[in-house]
Amino acid sequence: MDFQGLVDKMSSMTCVISVEKLSDGSYGAIRIVTGNKAYIDSIEVEDEVNPRMLTNHFVPNSEYQNYFTKDLNFEDFCYRAAVKKEVLHTYVQPERFDVWMNIIMLPLVSDDEKLGYCLYLMEITKEANTKKMSNLSQETAADVLNTCLKLRGAQDFKVAVNEVMADIRRICEARHVSLLLMDQEERKCTMLGQAYADTARKVGMKHWEDEEHYRIVSSWHDMIGGSTCLILKNEKDLQLIKEKNPKWYESLYKAEVKSLVLFPLRSRHELLGYIWATNFEVENAVRIKETLEVTSFIMASEVSNYLLLKRLHTLSTIDLLTGVFNRNAMNNRVDEIGKGEAEKERTLGVVFADLNGLKQVNDLQGHPVGDLLLKNAAMALQNAFLGDEIYRAGGDEFVILLFDTAVEKIKEKVEHLKKIQGSYGGASFAVGFSFQKNAAEVRLALHEADEAMYADKKEYYREHPKEMRG
Repeated sequence: MDFQGLVDKMSSMTCVISVEKLSDGSYGAIRIVTGNKAYIDSIEVEDEVNPRMLTNHFVPNSEYQNYFTKDLNFEDFCYRAAVKKEVLHTYVQPERFDVWMNIIMLPLVSDDEKLGYCLYLMEITKEANTKKMSNLSQETAADVLNTCLKLRGAQDFKVAVNEVMADIRRICEARHVSLLLMDQEERKCTMLGQAYADTARKVGMKHWEDEEHYRIVSSWHDMIGGSTCLILKNEKDLQLIKEKNPKWYESLYKAEVKSLVLFPLRSRHELLGYIWATNFEVENAVRIKETLEVTSFIMASEVSNYLLLKRLHTLSTIDLLTGVFNRNAMNNRVDEIGKGEAEKERTLGVVFADLNGLKQVNDLQGHPVGDLLLKNAAMALQNAFLGDEIYRAGGDEFVILLFDTAVEKIKEKVEHLKKIQGSYGGASFAVGFSFQKNAAEVRLALHEADEAMYADKKEYYREHPKEMRG
């Protein structure tokens, strides 16, 4: 066949790919036989659209790895088009290229029994085309739409993510599906959602929160190798993991993983985490890839919004110096308690803890030392009032809310604070508390606790007359 004449008749970027057929039914070398001018220019001419290749010189009939790194997804598509004679289409953004690719692969007739051929047509754009992205089968489109509706209409985002993971597990017919988030600053992972088959051996969230597993997850980026995802369908594919990443292979082996699909979640070039499914139905790999490519794109946007709102909530409610709740959060909580009918059935203890000597420390030693004292003070309070709500109400004032806690227990906690405070950087508190049988009387409790605290502080300065008030 005149391959050159064939590709030259195409206006879009087009090349012919050959796939070596091995006797065991697998494939060997995959080569780019020839291409038209538009395709060759995409390799040899680098501009704002055409991505940079490993080499900028096209050599006919050379292996594809001359131009970009090994990609199991690309190889699978070539094999299925050239050898299994499937007509394929995909619309993707490979991680190695900052462009979107609209790709069609058409099987060609071969007069060589050891080689299969396919036509590879490609369109490249810098921005995503949602119309092309939504050009899915009816079944896949319904699954993706279901995902969108569940996430957008969710009252509880984590519950919705778990429901989506259950849907993906059903689609993949997988043993286990999860959405794993990466915190690169804290160097830890958290499981946002997951779903198991009834017979699957479950792995808890803490399994992923240690440093060892963070390092494993960090290595997934290199294993995907610049592609859109990683799909391992059999033991032969898993050997690639064994050769390049023995630690991860060992983890997969212990978990009895026989097949794996792994999709990164990226938003604005930031890696948020991964969706992965283990022991899936490999015969449905095409539909699974098509579904997860679009689903992961949507999930990345929704997860990014979720994390942003979570950060904003943290900034609006957490005191960044001490890590306890801030005054804004306390005011909102007091309003909520005061209006709540349900709170009338609960008891409430309020503790005021004022840090002694902060002004003196700031004046004599500087604010960095004073900030350290505040941090130590917060840690002492977290130790003494474990499980209770702790707020930094002002510069050196802290408020603790204790629900359904007996008066005797509150006294014990206050005494415990007095006992341990000195071992937290020399922190010292003036403390007062109030107890109300009706939690809705929260403002009365705050007033009484404040007065009791000032009485305690007066006694403190009577005993330490040389210290300045802070």
